[in-house]
Amino acid sequence: MSSNEVLIPESFVELRGVTFGYGARPVLRDVSLSVPRGKVTAIMGASGGGKTTVLRLIGGQQRAQQGQVLVDGKDVGPMTRAELYAARRRMGMLFQFGALFTDMSVFDNVAFPLREHTTLSETLVRDIVLMKLHAVGLRGARDLMPSQISGGMARRVALARAIALDPELIMYDEPFAGLDPISLGISAQLIRQLSDAMGLTTILVSHNLQETFALADHVIILGAGNVAAQGTPGEVRTSTDPLVHQFVHALPAGPVPFHHPGPSVEQDFGIVGGAGGGR
Repeated sequence: MSSNEVLIPESFVELRGVTFGYGARPVLRDVSLSVPRGKVTAIMGASGGGKTTVLRLIGGQQRAQQGQVLVDGKDVGPMTRAELYAARRRMGMLFQFGALFTDMSVFDNVAFPLREHTTLSETLVRDIVLMKLHAVGLRGARDLMPSQISGGMARRVALARAIALDPELIMYDEPFAGLDPISLGISAQLIRQLSDAMGLTTILVSHNLQETFALADHVIILGAGNVAAQGTPGEVRTSTDPLVHQFVHALPAGPVPFHHPGPSVEQDFGIVGGAGGGR
């Protein structure tokens, strides 16, 4: 490598020894993982495993209690508000169910981040909004209100809004939840196409195994506050880890229990001396 070349890290996002919990409930315990630059990475696992928490840590909505959350080599944790806002301008976020502003038109929803974070003229804002809506197939829906479009269309409008500022990183929180098969297929295709066309680093939180494994380059399975497995979809699918095996094959029995932890049946029902010992 010559002295004029800049070494670009292979990972755009890294968690190094991250521990985080809500109150007395631990969610992540000494978690380390990496998200490859320019690839689609899926974060999966059972409910309550910390998937959405990882997105919040990356976006700075939550701060790690221990460890580092690095975005393009910079630790999000100690950032000031101004530094965090600057970092967020390089990120796009598609919230679960879209989270559109219900009192704004489709056009104004997509224009919002441009008006909020730039000084572009309204002429340029209009052109960019129509380009983004065209990319998701909804340029003709620009004047409709969120109440006038379907759930699948709302998700696509939210995607257009998420890419309005041409981010380097885009995060999706359950983008396939509640979608019919056609809308789901369209959404998955859009995620892959936009990632490839824009050179995005993509993080996808999802429970949909079939579509997610089909479009992801890299898969991370979280379980019991730790990384249970990570690798290509093929490598994760053949993992011998009991939790990963249970999740990938949708098995009712395994490390993820049916009952939430709590008092024993005997304690709750006052049973003494076995099944026949109390009433």
